[in-house]
Amino acid sequence: MIGKVYFIGAGPGDPELITIKGRRLLDKADVVIYAGSLVNPQLLSGLKAEIFDSSRMNLDEIINIIKGSVDKGKTVVRLHTGDTSIYSAISEQIERLRELKIEYEIIPGVSSWMAGAAILGQELTIPEINQTVILTRIEGRTPVPEKEGLGELAKHRATMVIFLSVGMIERVREELLKGYPEDTPVVIIEKATWTEQKVVRGVLGDIAELVKNAGIKKTALIYVGEALRASEGSLGKESRLYHGNFKHGFRE
Repeated sequence: MIGKVYFIGAGPGDPELITIKGRRLLDKADVVIYAGSLVNPQLLSGLKAEIFDSSRMNLDEIINIIKGSVDKGKTVVRLHTGDTSIYSAISEQIERLRELKIEYEIIPGVSSWMAGAAILGQELTIPEINQTVILTRIEGRTPVPEKEGLGELAKHRATMVIFLSVGMIERVREELLKGYPEDTPVVIIEKATWTEQKVVRGVLGDIAELVKNAGIKKTALIYVGEALRASEGSLGKESRLYHGNFKHGFRE
């Protein structure tokens, strides 16, 4: 009997924001490898599985645990924070599993950027203001293609959600000002949906000072764009979907 690997998005922090399917597979797992302090430990409570913290492990060590477990017919859950589709480092793991002919499946999760929008109580796409959301990060130890530089993306003036960058906030501000005006709304959300969640609002010109005064150094998202005004007051912008004169297949 050969086991199987499930990559599961654990959600942003709130243990109730894992999917039903993800929770069911987690409860049935024989082995769980989770992403260190990024995953809420409440999700691991009561599991029958053998549990490994990957925060101090390299890729070879992770794959060795997976292979050894699968060879014994065990079900392995690789538990990642948020959703696996962005900044999860699953690609290199999947390449190794393919080489080893180990079966895997991905179970999506609620990303922190979605949770942040819910915390703000708004859409990130507002009719007549913007219809695009850019998810990105500034270059640090992980390189970013030149055409995807923060300053280049800022020229679109779309709603932008910036990951893994709050520790370089001065550079973030400098790059964003290449496209956005100084009075563009900004929100920083630290540890979205965790009990210690922190939300700081301001404008782009003050972003570095806001972050410094709040003592935020990591595990935070930066939201930028005119659409953010929607959670502070009415913008009077309505979609056509529910307009009285808008006809579609379900409403003539």
